[in-house]
Amino acid sequence: MFYSVKSLSFMHMVTTTLAATYVVATGETVHDAARLARDLVNHSPDAIGYMATTYPETHDTLAGQPFPLQEYYGSCHSNGSLTLLFMPISRHSQNILQSPTHAASISIGSEHPAASRARVALMGNVTIFQDIHATPEIARIQSCYLSKHPDARHWLPGPKAPHIAYWARFDPHSIYYVGGFGSSHYIGYIPLEMYQSAASMPEQSVAGRILITQTDIS
Repeated sequence: MFYSVKSLSFMHMVTTTLAATYVVATGETVHDAARLARDLVNHSPDAIGYMATTYPETHDTLAGQPFPLQEYYGSCHSNGSLTLLFMPISRHSQNILQSPTHAASISIGSEHPAASRARVALMGNVTIFQDIHATPEIARIQSCYLSKHPDARHWLPGPKAPHIAYWARFDPHSIYYVGGFGSSHYIGYIPLEMYQSAASMPEQSVAGRILITQTDIS
């Protein structure tokens, strides 16, 4: 694979705002990235990301070590927060419960991952609704979650569930986006407010925007 002189001549502009660094690539702005990141999360065909949590300091052998594993989610909130089915039996849930801030991160990629395709990492905190009846908008989020994961109907919170389960909400506070190759796509942090307010494109148009084209590397 060869890059043209024109591609190699692109210069990245680096701007530091507060504690975050934004790498602005020619052709795709941070505003574009915010919308594309939301599209990636909202329109994921399987609504599965990789969650990472950290073993608590009290763990016998893995204290402080990261633990990554697939996690089902529902994009059920207009501000980009995610709905989770929280089961204390899981390792992720145990790590979250023992984290002072209930910290976690979720990374989501394109349907067919590749270095040239978009991915996003959401870092945030989990709010657990242990009182099922106090879960905000429970009917709506249950319907939303089941629309992506119909098999989860067997595990819903309630007296008939085979394991203890709660609804939970993942609220991102930091977003890091990689649109693809940096000469054509945005790579860097997206301001939270921009991500939360980003408008989503129609689902059928997403793939054409988040995948790098042959002209980007020729």
